[in-house]
Amino acid sequence: MTNRSLAEWLSLLESRHPCEIELGLQRVDTVWKRFQSTASSASLASQIITVAGTNGKGSCIASMQAVLLAHGYSVGSFTSPHFLVYNERICLNGQPVDNQCIVAAFELIESLREEVSLTYFEFNTLAALIIFTQKSPQIVLLEVGLGGRLDAANIIDSDVAVLTSVDLDHQQWLGETRAEIAKEKLGIARANRPLIIGESNYPDNFERNVENTRADTLWIGKDFGYKAQNQQFTVNLCTADNQPISVDKIANHGPLAVNKTIALQALTSLGCTLDSRICRDALQNVPITGRQQQAEYQSVPIILDVAHNPAAALKLAENLNEQSGKTIAVASVLEDKDWQSMVASLQSHIDYWFIAELAGISRAAKGQSLLKLLYNAGGEGMLCESVETAFKSAVSKAEKTDNVLVFGSFHTVAKVLEFISMEAKSE
Repeated sequence: MTNRSLAEWLSLLESRHPCEIELGLQRVDTVWKRFQSTASSASLASQIITVAGTNGKGSCIASMQAVLLAHGYSVGSFTSPHFLVYNERICLNGQPVDNQCIVAAFELIESLREEVSLTYFEFNTLAALIIFTQKSPQIVLLEVGLGGRLDAANIIDSDVAVLTSVDLDHQQWLGETRAEIAKEKLGIARANRPLIIGESNYPDNFERNVENTRADTLWIGKDFGYKAQNQQFTVNLCTADNQPISVDKIANHGPLAVNKTIALQALTSLGCTLDSRICRDALQNVPITGRQQQAEYQSVPIILDVAHNPAAALKLAENLNEQSGKTIAVASVLEDKDWQSMVASLQSHIDYWFIAELAGISRAAKGQSLLKLLYNAGGEGMLCESVETAFKSAVSKAEKTDNVLVFGSFHTVAKVLEFISMEAKSE
């Protein structure tokens, strides 16, 4: 077998499969079963929580990971996409696994797949599952990449399923309505196992579809929830024996209170005994890259947020209300995103826009099309040839009392984070 570096492997995987996105479980399940047949111990011994949702998945997993590590559990987490390095997708105890570990998993998958063609994400998922099988963390946290029912992560029967939210996104693959999308996401639920519902604004037929899962469902606002007061909030949780417990005085910043609440309920439903003080301390500063992330460049405040759909844009707009000074945006999205609705939510909060072309991204929306829709909505801005150029232009235009907002695609935020990081290293 050719000894490839991780970079060489990733380049190969990005180009090998004919489709970037191809939903379905058969391919990845076939290879997973081949792996399981290689040794009697080749199975996940960990307790598993799978998280699906339009928004909030990453912050929910980050919150669970922080709480678990603070309680002394060993934890594996699989998330996507990454920002700076691929290794971010597969973590053990909060730390990305090394290149050697990932390459070894890729080589094993390659030897097992034979005639099976796998997508980039399917390779990712299998690598994570193999590594978690080999390293045996006590608890594994799996983030669904797209949808739920046909997502590669759904080959695993999780002990607890979590649905954070349901909104319009990825309609090309998941359906045109919130109801259709919700049904796809509910595919991660398993009969007679806990299903945590963090969506309070239900789409049509949602309750019936939840009932059809035959899961043991806990609903936010009914079975568990939170109450905010000033800069803190109290979480009320439901235990397996229906005994209410609470965690109070949690700092109301960083990941949204609702996602921290969902995280604590999921861990409680898994059977974890949580200490209120430890939870409170762990949730004080949960690191969430690219989600309401604060930074500074050339003395200008920078806000980075991967808001890439209408619901996330609406939440971002609410947060911008709290900002002083002008807001100058750097933005770009993929072609399947509802840019018009995003602009409608954000236009009154942004003083000037730099629209960036996403070079080298096949699914990127054309900058000229984005700029046209912005003009139609009454916005003021210009098109830049790259994210880096757009960011430099935004910083140059901003005063020290202004804010530069970088949002949209993960690719957009990642490129700015990489640029800031490289500039810091060169100083």
